[in-house]
Amino acid sequence: MQKLLVYQSMWAMERRRPDGAEWSLEEKLTMIRDAGFDGAGVRFFDYAFAKEVTDFLRANGMTWQAQCYPTSVDDLKPIIEHVQDLGADHINLQPNVRPYRLEDCIPYIEGWRRIAHDSGIPVHIETHRDRMTTDLFFTLHLLDCFPDLRLTGDLSHYVVGREFAWPIDETNHGYMHRILDNCWGFHGRVASREQVQLQISFPHHKDWVDLFMGWWEYGIRSWRKRAPKDATFTFLCELGPREYAMTGPDGYELSDRWQEAQMMKDMIRALWAKIEKEEAGRAAAE
Repeated sequence: MQKLLVYQSMWAMERRRPDGAEWSLEEKLTMIRDAGFDGAGVRFFDYAFAKEVTDFLRANGMTWQAQCYPTSVDDLKPIIEHVQDLGADHINLQPNVRPYRLEDCIPYIEGWRRIAHDSGIPVHIETHRDRMTTDLFFTLHLLDCFPDLRLTGDLSHYVVGREFAWPIDETNHGYMHRILDNCWGFHGRVASREQVQLQISFPHHKDWVDLFMGWWEYGIRSWRKRAPKDATFTFLCELGPREYAMTGPDGYELSDRWQEAQMMKDMIRALWAKIEKEEAGRAAAE
């Protein structure tokens, strides 16, 4: 049976307050556990950090995704070794290279896919600004070359990067749907055409929240049709600290990101439950 895992980003647990107050690592992990998240997104280039975090998660029956930012094909190899040692649901790869030409991307993608295949560890390529996938159209061209490329969809970057006009027209919806049809997980953040991260608890941002919920629903439905019956879909709540988070003149954030992360978790679980119920109802009627 297909299942959903909702993770919290360890990076998003950074506060970066003007007074310097930060939660300890133990506090962060305990908060994630007690809030009911299924696990966390963990940077894996730092082995000592990854081991400490995954030891806690494993001891509490939780799981995680391994995050990395390779600048070469070989940079993925030590991450693979860390995952072989520590485990992970999958590797989330931000392609930290910026080729000017599409053909210059091919050796990177082919190399990473070969390493992933040989290891048996799933690797998803994240859509992200200032990476190979920074531009929506460039990424669509990548999909022309690699139609089965597995993406992690962080859709916020394309909304603000392309500065989509409101309301979103059918052409841009079509471009986004093509990205979504290759997504095997999401990184959760809501953007507008001017801001990469909106406060989802502010009522006047509802239109943008609804837009993203609609895209995530399309992407989940698409994934459920093409994924194996026992596959797992991951949604990482990734509401980042400043400068992602907007701040007032005193340097403090305008909303409580931790509370909003829990809101997002509940929204995604409710969406998944709705889709499951509808699919079960259709199956029973047939």
